[in-house]
Amino acid sequence: MNVRRKAAALAAGITVTVIAATPAAVAAGPSPSPSVAIPDGLYGTSDPTYDGVWRQSLALLAQNAVGVDPADKAVAWLAGQQCANGAFAAFRADPGKACDAKLMVDTNSTAAAVQALSTLTITYDSQVAKAVKWLKSVENADGGWGYSPGGASDANSTAVVMGALGDAGLTVPNISKNGKSPYDALRKLALPCDNGPDAGAFAYQPDKKGKLVANADATAAAVLGLDGDSLPGNPQNDAEAPTDCTNPDTDVPEIALSLNGARWLTQAMAKDGHLTSALPGAKPQPDYGNTADAIVALSSLGLHDQAAKPLHWLETHSKAWAAQGGPAAYAQLVFVATTAKGADVHDFGGQDLVTLLNATGPTPKDIEAPLTAGPTQNTASDDNDGSLNVAWAVGGALLVVAIAGVVFTVRGRKREQQP
Repeated sequence: MNVRRKAAALAAGITVTVIAATPAAVAAGPSPSPSVAIPDGLYGTSDPTYDGVWRQSLALLAQNAVGVDPADKAVAWLAGQQCANGAFAAFRADPGKACDAKLMVDTNSTAAAVQALSTLTITYDSQVAKAVKWLKSVENADGGWGYSPGGASDANSTAVVMGALGDAGLTVPNISKNGKSPYDALRKLALPCDNGPDAGAFAYQPDKKGKLVANADATAAAVLGLDGDSLPGNPQNDAEAPTDCTNPDTDVPEIALSLNGARWLTQAMAKDGHLTSALPGAKPQPDYGNTADAIVALSSLGLHDQAAKPLHWLETHSKAWAAQGGPAAYAQLVFVATTAKGADVHDFGGQDLVTLLNATGPTPKDIEAPLTAGPTQNTASDDNDGSLNVAWAVGGALLVVAIAGVVFTVRGRKREQQP
């Protein structure tokens, strides 16, 4: 279940049984007739009621990753969605009206907005600080976060909040509640190594019987969160793939948990080259969004060989899905193309993702010219220089940080903040 569908169900008072909730899920296809007017500055033409802040945040993050300076009004629209207490809802049709107790704010929208605003500019630093304060205030006793304040912790919400706090300059392992950190919350949702074919995967939440059920969506999110990455991922050189599930009782358990999840994702996509949706009562279908998330997760660990087959599948099959999904879908593909080895954001299955994404929103202030072939171009080579891509050119400091061994990097930040 993606962010938009989950928010809609909660708003309608429906009990939600989560099968696949993800911070990087793209909304359902565009509504033929939006129930609200599309605000000036917002990306996309579909009804923004359940995904306005989410898709705006992803679009801005994707543009930043490829050297596009978005229109001021696009960033201002996102900042203007914030409530006085620092939280964000999925969408506020009238941002001039004060938020009240009936407005359903959520951690996913807030965390995505923090990632975008803290990465793009220092203009909204005070608002980022307010959002961070709110996120810290709704952290659960187990160290994690649920979708709604006070809701049970889930892997997806915990991971996207971890990425937001890291982007805002906080040292994430130090963000704890009752002595429990976000790592502790994710560890409780990891399937143990004696769990057969699902060893190392992550559950979204325990089911009604307390059982952990492997969830590809949650696993991809957890892998990124444990690795200290936010939604766009973080391109890396080739790394050795894990061959076995490793007990996380090590000096750095988050690394073991992240690699275990990556190993499971690799196995889940090995046969068909993609993940498959598993909504109850529905015919299994290729899951484009979660496949994209999985590729970003694997690539951010340097597991490019394991991501190669899914990357080829997504390049070949994602055109119609992205056109229907709009800005959030194009943003997910940009994240893939700027992290995966051998991908080209200007020729992804014959499409220029930058042009397509830009066309969904206000005209950008500035667009950097595409880089020519060279060490910063994401093309494969024997000496592995090709694994560095356009995103590295945009945030060159990432390479220095990676070499220094720092786990939590800040993409495009202009200052750091301590908790």
